[in-house]
Amino acid sequence: MATPLFDGVYQVDVEGYGQQLATLNLVPGVRSYGERLIKTDFGELRVWDPYRSKLAAAIRKGIRTMPITTSSRVLYLGAAAGTTVSHISDIVGLSGVVYAVEFSARSIRELLVACENRQNVVPILADARRPLEYRRYVDCVDVVYADVAQPDQAEITVENAKVYLRREGWVVLNIKARSVDVAVEPTKVYDQQRSVLLDAGFKIIEEVELSPYEKDHDFIIAKLTR
Repeated sequence: MATPLFDGVYQVDVEGYGQQLATLNLVPGVRSYGERLIKTDFGELRVWDPYRSKLAAAIRKGIRTMPITTSSRVLYLGAAAGTTVSHISDIVGLSGVVYAVEFSARSIRELLVACENRQNVVPILADARRPLEYRRYVDCVDVVYADVAQPDQAEITVENAKVYLRREGWVVLNIKARSVDVAVEPTKVYDQQRSVLLDAGFKIIEEVELSPYEKDHDFIIAKLTR
């Protein structure tokens, strides 16, 4: 039995594994990274592992707000090999789009493989610190989703939001405390990164720490208020 949690996101009972997260597969029969596929009477679900996706971990930790929905236009910073990108692709559907920015040539090759059958994913090899360099590829978006392992994570997110985020749009920021400063307590890092969003005119809507799925990671959902 599959229970809807958010638009396009389900909780499903998997024999031998208990309750798992899943998204409705945009490309039935096709896996992106070896995930389990489950047939239902309304379509095919792809199991979504919270140990491999911070967005899935945040859902598992009980977030109540999901800014990514059907038809959303998402700018994803730090797309890596495309695990989370592929599930966001499922959620937004063919009426939405995911602009997937990744700096590593090796990772973007894996991203291309993971999303080669997904018409709504635009892979972009670029440095998220330079948002103007990919302006020709990216339109105005509803959500900036940031998962970049850099000391200036929040600043990178804000600079991209200034260029691409619509009025009253959303930011999702994954704070990797050890990437910011290994010598500072994670909670102090979270405070500093949060203040960058607040100073830029964002209101924090929800915040959750991602243990046990990720160590020293904080997940913030914020909305632009000015």
